[in-house]
Amino acid sequence: MCQRTTNTFQNILAWQRAHEFVLSVYRTTRGFPEYEKYGLCSQFQRAAVSIPANIAEGYRKLSKADKLRFFNIAQGSLEECRYYVLLSRDLGYIDDNSYNMLYAQIEETSKLLNGYCKGIINTSYGNQM
Repeated sequence: MCQRTTNTFQNILAWQRAHEFVLSVYRTTRGFPEYEKYGLCSQFQRAAVSIPANIAEGYRKLSKADKLRFFNIAQGSLEECRYYVLLSRDLGYIDDNSYNMLYAQIEETSKLLNGYCKGIINTSYGNQM
């Protein structure tokens, strides 16, 4: 299941969805108050960027343990973003439609990343991944 079928991290569906999420976060945070530029906007953007960045970095690691460590960091950043989405809604910076869209993107990315990790765990591939 997890044989090498990609030539680059960009072919990983979890990375693609994470990248789309980052773009959504940047578009969304443009509408935040100016005083949040170095506060919530910065934290939210950094956490979002960390998701696909860690997937990309983990992609080229040779051992399962190294790969899974980076993918676990990506999952942690997803959860951090889950909170920022909730906080943004509760502060009135985003409406329910934006909240639902961002939350759905987090859910989809998380599920895809979990599946990718399970594939790595359940596959004996040595250093071929």
